[in-house]
Amino acid sequence: MKLLITCLTVIFFSLSATAQDIGSTIPNAIFYNRDNTPFSTYSIPKGKKSLIVFFDATCEHCQKVVAQMSKRTKELKNVNVYMISQDEYRSIDYFMTNFGKPFLQEKNVKVVQDRDHVFIMAFHPKQYPAIYLYDANKSLVFTSSNQNDVPKFFKLINP
Repeated sequence: MKLLITCLTVIFFSLSATAQDIGSTIPNAIFYNRDNTPFSTYSIPKGKKSLIVFFDATCEHCQKVVAQMSKRTKELKNVNVYMISQDEYRSIDYFMTNFGKPFLQEKNVKVVQDRDHVFIMAFHPKQYPAIYLYDANKSLVFTSSNQNDVPKFFKLINP
């Protein structure tokens, strides 16, 4: 019963929330590394653009977007990339191995789990995938859930 009430509350707030505004800073949220150590968005460094990708391992749109982006990892060398999912790590691993394998070799890419389900409340995504590009000062530059917007992200990353 508690789970049902929690789910309904999250859905209500998700539907009533507005999207993050351009120029707003990265919300503070805590996610988890594979070793269960916390990773806070507060620790995302300034001085470099950051790309945050919120995905669901079973989402076909997410699979297509990450596959498109992973083919262009060289263009993302100067960007911190954060892949975030609420899925279990076995699903995340499957997703990354099959759709984002080139990312796994990159030092600037971090894959974390949103096991406390805080992403939706903090970032207010409209749907999967939710992609956010922040400038070097951690201010939102562009966000989209449209797989056709991937080229726009790369134009903003590499003007």
